[in-house]
Amino acid sequence: MLDIKFVRENPDLVDKAMASRNSSWDRASFLELDEARRACITEVESLQAERNNLSKQIGKLMKEGKADEAAAAKATVAAGKERIAELESKRAELEKALFDLVSRIPNLPNEDIPYGKDDSENVEARRWGTPRTFDFEPKAHWDLGPELGMIDFDRGIKLSGSRFYVLGGMGARLERALINFMIETHAAAGFKEWWPPVIVSRDTMFGTGQLPKFEEDAFHVSGDMFLIPTAEVPLTNLHRGEVLDASQLPLWYTAFTPCFREEAGSAGRDTRGIIRVHEFDKVEMVKFATPEDSMNQLESMTAEAEKILQLLELPYRVVTLCTGDIGFSACKTYDLEVWLPSYNTYKEISSCSNCWDFQARRANIKYRDPANFKGTRFVHTLNGSGLAVGRTMAAIMENCQNADGSITVPKVLVPYMGGVEVITPEA
Repeated sequence: MLDIKFVRENPDLVDKAMASRNSSWDRASFLELDEARRACITEVESLQAERNNLSKQIGKLMKEGKADEAAAAKATVAAGKERIAELESKRAELEKALFDLVSRIPNLPNEDIPYGKDDSENVEARRWGTPRTFDFEPKAHWDLGPELGMIDFDRGIKLSGSRFYVLGGMGARLERALINFMIETHAAAGFKEWWPPVIVSRDTMFGTGQLPKFEEDAFHVSGDMFLIPTAEVPLTNLHRGEVLDASQLPLWYTAFTPCFREEAGSAGRDTRGIIRVHEFDKVEMVKFATPEDSMNQLESMTAEAEKILQLLELPYRVVTLCTGDIGFSACKTYDLEVWLPSYNTYKEISSCSNCWDFQARRANIKYRDPANFKGTRFVHTLNGSGLAVGRTMAAIMENCQNADGSITVPKVLVPYMGGVEVITPEA
């Protein structure tokens, strides 16, 4: 979340930032709550000063035999004490309301990202690889999957409902191969692997910005717990409430988890195949960095995600998200979009974001660097997909298909597939 002091001192800047995001915030309520809070503080300080003064006088009045005046002073002190308690209670309510209001304000976009209203105004940064030209009519992964016995949509719907599917045979094996390949590649680059829980608390979801704003997109389970929408949530919260040492930074973490999203508001979008579903596998990267280094860490994280696509020999492009398309917690985001023949365009397969200190404030993650400053500062947190496994499978199936309906396994995956080089229809 944003620094409340910063919001108080820069409401015009917040107005401008929210306008660039096609968003808004309740400026009037913020200023009203903040003014009421400060009024409480001022009155409490005045009453405390009066109480201290009267307390000193009471002893003197008693010594002078002025019992009536001393009793009156004691009554005033008692009344002041009651009033202070009322004001402190009111102040706590106002501060909670202020905190709740600010917690719903998205992050400020970084100054160097493009201004735009939506994803149509994102800016392409670079491309890698050339989309394949087929000498036959290529099939979509939602046709190839059932034909090869890799994906069963009907049984997924039978088991769980719409936007679910089942992987079988070489589909299950390819999913597992991709997960192991991605994790091992990131681990070799220096990322520490974790295996976090996929059910987390409300505080954990709040820490990364999923709550309260996006509660309708989350899957609830019993006890006010939630299924994670991404491993970013537990990985970032590993250090919630902690003070790290500067010598530890940057920290590089990675994890594979299933992810769960309600996909509220996505009716009619990507209804076929495995591009937009309620449950999917993803390998995630998370970093903790100093403010001075976080933008460098964003570039290296993006390059790490690109490396996966390059090793798989899948054509892709990198786009810089504009102000109107970046996520709630992000200040700058690169999207990696892989080429999918079935769409005849590029589709998102990874988002790599720098969140500055936005999540660290929510989760209270700080670091100490005595050589350079006194006290503590908030870390910067970053996250990125490395990659979305189902979308990667779809991209492999479509880009590596053959005229006979088989799929050539990318060379880098063959060892993870037990030597299988070509996936053919099940007997």
